[in-house]
Amino acid sequence: MTSDSDDALSWDGDDGVAPKARTPKRSESEASTQRDHADDAALPDGWNAVGRGSEAVGRVETDGTVTMPDEQESAHLSTAMLLTLGVVGGVYLLYSIGWVVGGMRLKPLANLIVADAMYVPWFVLAVAAPALWFLAVWVLTRAKATWIRVGLLLLGVVLLVPWPFVTVGVIGS
Repeated sequence: MTSDSDDALSWDGDDGVAPKARTPKRSESEASTQRDHADDAALPDGWNAVGRGSEAVGRVETDGTVTMPDEQESAHLSTAMLLTLGVVGGVYLLYSIGWVVGGMRLKPLANLIVADAMYVPWFVLAVAAPALWFLAVWVLTRAKATWIRVGLLLLGVVLLVPWPFVTVGVIGS
């Protein structure tokens, strides 16, 4: 440190924010809008708000921009949840393939009982059912606990088994 008395009067090394200038009076509507924006609190990384109203506190990014909670990205999925979704999604894909194979195998037998106009729509629905179940669980359990989402996905694994493929098989008996 230097002993120069002029160092105390210089601004070198000071990264502080300059004080805000006074603003002229505004109308009441502008003032209420200004108050609403002033109520938007934001914290830098490393700080967490707790208590009532903490969910409305935004984040200050490194570039100085403020991101409010409604603008922030949703929470990322854990590795275990990503693996579970991948495995269950793969099982559902195999189920769709099983419904195609099993349904095509049963088509000649089904033509003896029902017309194609009755068979084809249900066949298409059966093939699409695993994907529709996965999508419905994904969308409808967005704000629910993880165990609810996993439970419903596993329930779909049990309910959507391609029974024509399981009972008749590819070769047939």
